Amino acid sequence: MWPIWQIAVGVVALWLTLVVAIVGALTVAGARRQRRPLPGGFPHPALPEAKLGRNQLRIYDYGQDLYDAMLTAIDEARERIYIESFIWKDDTIGREIKARLIAKAKEGVQVYVIFDVFANLVVPRAFKQFPPIIHTLRFAPWRRVWRLIDPRVYALDHRKMLVADGAVGFIGGYNIGDLYATQWRDTHLRIVGPAAEDLAQSFVDFWNLFTRKRIHITKHHQRHFDPTITLRGTNAMRLVFPIRDMYMEAFDRAQSHIMLTNAYFIPDHNLLEALTEAAVRGVEVHVLLPWQSNHILADWGARSYFGRCLRAGVHIWGYQGAMIHAKTCTVDGEWSTIGTANLDRLSAVGNYELNVEVYSQELAQRMEALFAADQTDAFEITADFWRNRPWYAKLGERILSPLQVLL
Repeated sequence: MWPIWQIAVGVVALWLTLVVAIVGALTVAGARRQRRPLPGGFPHPALPEAKLGRNQLRIYDYGQDLYDAMLTAIDEARERIYIESFIWKDDTIGREIKARLIAKAKEGVQVYVIFDVFANLVVPRAFKQFPPIIHTLRFAPWRRVWRLIDPRVYALDHRKMLVADGAVGFIGGYNIGDLYATQWRDTHLRIVGPAAEDLAQSFVDFWNLFTRKRIHITKHHQRHFDPTITLRGTNAMRLVFPIRDMYMEAFDRAQSHIMLTNAYFIPDHNLLEALTEAAVRGVEVHVLLPWQSNHILADWGARSYFGRCLRAGVHIWGYQGAMIHAKTCTVDGEWSTIGTANLDRLSAVGNYELNVEVYSQELAQRMEALFAADQTDAFEITADFWRNRPWYAKLGERILSPLQVLL
């Protein structure tokens, strides 16, 4: 009779072997998927601006339109430009934005750039070099070896924003690159008005937190107590994770309907419970996510939640027209959020993220119209469809489910 500890070790070893085999197979499949051309040609309605107090809000759901608007904001800046991106590719769009920033810096505009080092490892080194007239923060907080034991230093800067003169701000899911201009479906929000200053100060706070005092930004942008439009930022160093709490509160308050779009749907237990409980009490809950994303492991991680969601009455939609990378939600025709945070553990309690929370019936109407347009390029994953998926898919999901804590 084998000792219990030997049996336990054997079980764990078998599980690890299966995990390695499945992850390897999925990695190969994901690499092949990446080589396939994306279909493109997805619906992207031209949504009119929404007015909220002294702020004008516009949703961008097509990358090229967004980049054109960002370039206009850069060209019209007179004092300072803040730009932050998780990924910034060395391609036509990336080079054009970089060239315009350099041109403005030569005119005397103060230009500050932040990009994440890890996310841009595959980007050529030469492209990531900016002239001295551009203030640059290459975000890599793990540089100090003695801090490697602190789990907070492994957080990535996943935020994407642009602010010109503290008057025009952009925030959302779009990275910078040609791929995102026409082939990915994402969502960004432009803010023209006082709330853009809150966005600017969020950039300043991040810059000053990770730079030496002698190069701190001394400009202070006036923040506003405006209950209709609020920034929610995840800060790993301070162990502050308000975006996760914001979502749970919105789900708990929902009375009529929830329309959630997210690129990587791998919620923790509490988030999932808040969402499914809303459906159980009669709220019409719709979750739209990519049927095949750019991260095949994230797809499998998400699918392990489908059964519980479907049993609770959640409607799940698989988007097929393109890679949908949006991180948005609207509730009851009143509340909406647009930002950078996915509904996975990396965004919830790990990476630096930023979302805008908006109370506006007008903006919510725009969000609902966008969700309806996205549904035309998606199919509903019904309980029957999910029950009848292949046996090997069910087995693989069960074997990989313990890895959800890492995604």
